[in-house]
Amino acid sequence: MLPNLIVFGVAFAAIYFLMIRPQQQRQREAAALMTGLEPGDEVVLSSGIHGFITEVEAAVVWVEVAEGTELKVTKSSVMSKVTEPETDES
Repeated sequence: MLPNLIVFGVAFAAIYFLMIRPQQQRQREAAALMTGLEPGDEVVLSSGIHGFITEVEAAVVWVEVAEGTELKVTKSSVMSKVTEPETDES
């Protein structure tokens, strides 16, 4: 009986640390990204389109993809912010 409980406990712990916990971390990161969007941020959409945010509304962002061309997209379609790579000019 006790060995069965130990195996069950180890299996649950493995599932938690390999599947549940990483998914929760990804959800927290996505939520932080959505709340941190501001005009002027360079972003990549889930479709692969790059652009700059011009306006943020409740569930929508306006992304300028070319001069004079803006797209109205849902916040959830923003995949990531583009960060400038750090250059070492020593």
